[in-house]
Amino acid sequence: MAALYAALQAGQVGIFESPTGTGKSLSLICGALSWLRDFEEKKKQEEARLLALEDKEEKQPLASDEPGRPDSKGSSGEPDWITAFVQKKEEQDMVNKLKEEQIRRKKREERLEKIRHNVQLKYAAKRKRSEEDETKRLLQLSKEALSEGAGAEVLEQLDHNEEELILAEYESDEEKKAASGLEEDDDDDLEEEHVMKIYYCSRTHSQLSQFVHEVQKSPFGKDTRLVSLGSRQNLCVNEEVRRLGALQLINDRCTEMQKNKHEKKSGEETEGKKRRVSRATCPFYSYEQMQFLRDEVLVEVKDIEQLVALGRETKACPYYGSRYAIPAAQLVVLPYQMLLHEATRSAAGIKLKDQVVIIDEAHNLIDTITCIHSAEVSGSQLCCAHSQLQQYMERYRKRLKAKNLMYIKQILYLLERFVAMLGGNVNQNPSCQAVSQTGTVLKSINDFLFQSQIDNINLFKVQRYCERSLISRKLFGFVERYGNPATAVRTNKENQKVAGLQNFLQTLQQGSNKEARTLQSPPVEPENEQLRAASPLMQIEGFLSALTNANEDGRVILNRQGTVGQSSLKFLLLNPAVHFAKVVKECRAVIIAGGTMQPVADFREQLLSCAGVEPARVVEFSCGHVIPPENILPIILCSGPSNQQLEFTYQTRDLPQMMDETGRILCNLCNVVPGGVVCFFPSYDYEKQVHAHWEKTGLLTRLAAKKKIFQEPKKANQVEQVLAEYAKCIKRCSQSAGQMTGALLLSVVGGKMSEGINFSDDLGRCVIMVGMPYPNIKSPELQEKMTWLDKTMPRAAGPAPSRALIENLCMKAVNQSIGRAIRHQKDFASILLLDHRYARPAIFNKLPQWIRERTQVKPAFGAAFAELRKFHRGKSDAL
Repeated sequence: MAALYAALQAGQVGIFESPTGTGKSLSLICGALSWLRDFEEKKKQEEARLLALEDKEEKQPLASDEPGRPDSKGSSGEPDWITAFVQKKEEQDMVNKLKEEQIRRKKREERLEKIRHNVQLKYAAKRKRSEEDETKRLLQLSKEALSEGAGAEVLEQLDHNEEELILAEYESDEEKKAASGLEEDDDDDLEEEHVMKIYYCSRTHSQLSQFVHEVQKSPFGKDTRLVSLGSRQNLCVNEEVRRLGALQLINDRCTEMQKNKHEKKSGEETEGKKRRVSRATCPFYSYEQMQFLRDEVLVEVKDIEQLVALGRETKACPYYGSRYAIPAAQLVVLPYQMLLHEATRSAAGIKLKDQVVIIDEAHNLIDTITCIHSAEVSGSQLCCAHSQLQQYMERYRKRLKAKNLMYIKQILYLLERFVAMLGGNVNQNPSCQAVSQTGTVLKSINDFLFQSQIDNINLFKVQRYCERSLISRKLFGFVERYGNPATAVRTNKENQKVAGLQNFLQTLQQGSNKEARTLQSPPVEPENEQLRAASPLMQIEGFLSALTNANEDGRVILNRQGTVGQSSLKFLLLNPAVHFAKVVKECRAVIIAGGTMQPVADFREQLLSCAGVEPARVVEFSCGHVIPPENILPIILCSGPSNQQLEFTYQTRDLPQMMDETGRILCNLCNVVPGGVVCFFPSYDYEKQVHAHWEKTGLLTRLAAKKKIFQEPKKANQVEQVLAEYAKCIKRCSQSAGQMTGALLLSVVGGKMSEGINFSDDLGRCVIMVGMPYPNIKSPELQEKMTWLDKTMPRAAGPAPSRALIENLCMKAVNQSIGRAIRHQKDFASILLLDHRYARPAIFNKLPQWIRERTQVKPAFGAAFAELRKFHRGKSDAL
């Protein structure tokens, strides 16, 4: 906490490591909020001092000079009286600003205090909302009655639902500044520049909820104005929108509803001249509701679940209500994907200038930034999107404005060229088009743009058009309407219903000898159904956005496989620092924290150094574990029971004698380790290969006599079930004194169970790492990253940057996996690293400090086994 306080005070970038179970969250809360409290107190004292000085000098003129005295000149060449006047004017402006801020702050505090202590206000607001709902209902009934009395008006050929599929007239940034925000934008309470904020980020919503609960229990819980931010998928309370399922669809539908709300006034003005089809607006979005929800958020610390419950109760949107509370908040809690993506950050109203950012669970920060700003699209997605968009344009050509048609044609051209780069044609079935030259090719962004003949198109404008026009949402609605063969369609040419999609397509493509195209995409795996249902154009928009990166910061990978449909285009971000630079430059201080941050060289070199952070500004802090030294036994084992040297390289790990030796080690361990044993393999394929070999040799039967064997599933939805059965088996064995003593879980490094899972107490009394999980060096992406690092990173005295990258990726994965065992202060476990290479200083020094300082290197299995038996028997007797 002291180190954190000092880093915030000095405006530094800190890399903080504190193992799980050491109270990391509470330390971050108390250290950061203590600093914030002191900072605000000093600022108030400074404000009071300036205002007191202003009161004393109020009667003095802005500038004074003695009559008859010649003007003296300062160092700037201006007369002293001018310099004094300007200085005095600046001081006066600052004082005036402080006074305004004080008034706003006082007004806010009084309002929140009233809400905190006056329950009647809440009931009054609730009663008012009920009255408004009833009024709206009666008004709607009267409109419907009038409409029925006047008779049904025949307006246009398109019905109401289809009218919503038409793109609105598009205006670019140069023509019109996008209107956004509340209906009453001039509310003074929404701008409070003086409020210093701490943005706390973590990986998942569950981790954020856990953090908020810690804040609630802390001494700062009652006095902190905290706002929890999340995605629309987590915070939306409009069931009609939530039913869409896919995040991108929810985002687009919500944005469209807000747009309809803002366009409502202009629509009402023209209602007398021309009747408009009413567009759906969100009933949970109104100025008064937002005000009330914002104040409720600031009064008391709430997590996302409590925020959603409040939104349902108050009929106010938690997604927007929480964002409107940001200006007055002191602590903003959000997923770090939201903070690391500039467009998302801007849309959420997050301003980082001179603020504090704490990124927790940051061990995967570099990978996260790379993934957020990378994108991949398949050939089938490109062909499908082209088909859908072509048919959309044909259907509504006469209803679309010229600018919309221009951009749609540009997008169609881009899709054609992308498919051509894969060796295909958009007018043919991608699943039937064989690729002549298979393989993987990497290109720079500029080379890709030139070779695909799209260098004359402004991708920035096309990307902006996709965002603003919501074309992917309109296209999804179109596919949803006409993608079902049972759907009846009425065309412009014929005033009759044409049954089925194929007839509709024939109507659109009459006279064309091209192969008929379908709106629906080819069959996909169940896991990807939701993504594909959200229209492939949404995926393609991400790829277009990625192509706007600087040429030197990324590569385009053309992966040609079998057919055009199986082939893909992928953008790979090589320089994550370019997207992190703005965060570290704007913020007062940035803290990167985690349970396992070793090796930290990646953060220093790939992220901070490349982002322009001076080495003097970076501080490192790593603390030991709170468990007593005798509660952990880490061992590096160099050879097995038959003196076979343990070296799991790609050349040796598949040898039968190496797999046999691994099995013998496990058999011996299962005889002395109680409860659960978790064994990590470098990959799913290797785990499967070893399991099959043990089954063939009968070694699996010997293992199963002592421990029931479980395997990590590949599918995410099966993980919970396997873990539940694994835990149940261990509990059952501990209660009965049978031959079986627990369970053995065969897991994979980098898999579902190597991160975020707690194998505490009996669930993980021993964690075994089989070999060193080096990444696949033949991967084109990894090879390109290594080449880029060797070219851009300065060569230090140690290994080449590319070699360091490989080692760091390996050890980061190892450290995450072995960290699953010790999860709290009274926990204990042994850790076994099976490979003599772990003893090499370059690798050994990349282990976490709290493990490194207690690790024993054992050349022979006998000595290691004696230590393990002694450790576990002693702990079992103590229990």
